[in-house]
Amino acid sequence: MELTVQKIAELVSGEVVGDGDFVIKGVSPFDDAGPDDITFAASARYKKRLEETRAAAVIVSLEILESKKILVRVENPTLALAKVSALFHPVHRPVVGVSQDSHVGKDFRCGADVAIYPGVFIGDDVTLGDRVTVHPGVVIDNRVTVGDDVVLHPNVCILERCEIGDRVIIHAGSVIGSDGFGFAPDEGRYHKIPHIGSVRIDDDVEIGACNTIDRATFGKTWIKRGVKTDNLVTIAHNVVVGEDTVLVAQVGIAGSVTIGDHSILAGQAGVAQHVTIGNRVTVGGQAGVAKSVPDDQIVSGTPEMPHRLWLKVSNIIPKLPDMKKKIRELEKRIERLEKVSED
Repeated sequence: MELTVQKIAELVSGEVVGDGDFVIKGVSPFDDAGPDDITFAASARYKKRLEETRAAAVIVSLEILESKKILVRVENPTLALAKVSALFHPVHRPVVGVSQDSHVGKDFRCGADVAIYPGVFIGDDVTLGDRVTVHPGVVIDNRVTVGDDVVLHPNVCILERCEIGDRVIIHAGSVIGSDGFGFAPDEGRYHKIPHIGSVRIDDDVEIGACNTIDRATFGKTWIKRGVKTDNLVTIAHNVVVGEDTVLVAQVGIAGSVTIGDHSILAGQAGVAQHVTIGNRVTVGGQAGVAKSVPDDQIVSGTPEMPHRLWLKVSNIIPKLPDMKKKIRELEKRIERLEKVSED
C-alpha cells in the first residue's frame, strides 16, 4: 500500500501543510517510524517533539500550524490514525467455506461468504449471517443467532439461545451465556438457581479476550449497540450496558445492574448488584460503586476495610472538606487565645 499525503488527508477529512505529493508507504508509532512512514501526535508530550520523529508526515490536531515535517491537520488525530492504520493493514479475510473438520448440527442456516475453521462446534438450529468468521475451537450452542460481519476468535463459547448482532467482534476465550452466579442458601448449603434467560449483544459491539457475560435468570442480559469491553471483564446476570459504554480491563459488574449510555468504567472497577449508573458517567480505576450514580458524574475510590467500619467511614468521607475547614478555624482561634493568655 502506497498513498500520497494528500490522498490520506482526503480520506480523514484533513488539511495538508507541506508536500502533499509525498508518497507514504506505512504507518508506525512516533518513536519507531521511518522516513517513508506517517505517524501521529495527539498528546502534549508528542506535540512538543514533532521534529524528533523520523516519520515523513505527522497527523496532528488543528492547533498545530507548522513544522519541518509534513502535517495532516485534523479535528481528531486518534480517529484519523485508526482510519489510516486500517488502510495500510486491512483485515485478512479467511478462506470462505465450512471446514469438513468442523461439527455442524441439524437445521443449520448461514448467509453468504461464511468461514468456519476446523475444530468448530455448531449445535442445532443455529443461524449465521453473511461474512461470519468462526475461528478454531469456537462453540456455538443450540438456537444461537449470529448477525452479519461477525468475527468469533479462537475458543469463544456462545451458549444456548444467545443473540449476536451485526459487526460484532468477540476475542479469544470469551464466554457468552454462562449461568449467572445465583444460589439459594438453605441451612448452610446452597442450591443452584436455574438461569433460563439469555444474552443479547447488539450491533457494533467488541468484546475483549476472556470476558464472561452471564445469561439472565429470566429475560436477558443486554449489551447494547457500540459497547466496547477490554480483556477479563465480568458481566453478571440481568445486567444492561448502555450504548457506546466502555468497560476497561478487569471490571466486574454484579447482577441486575443497569449502566447508561456513553459511560466509562476504568480498570478493576466493581459495581454492586441492583445499582443503576447513569449516562455519561466515569468510574475511576479500582473504584467500588455501592449505590446508584446519576448522569454526568465522575466517581472513584474504595478503601478496603471491615464492612461495618467501611459503612461508617463512607459516611464521613464526603464531610471531610468541611471538617478540615472547621478544624483550621479552631486552630486559629486556639492560637489567638494562646497569644492573649501569654499577654
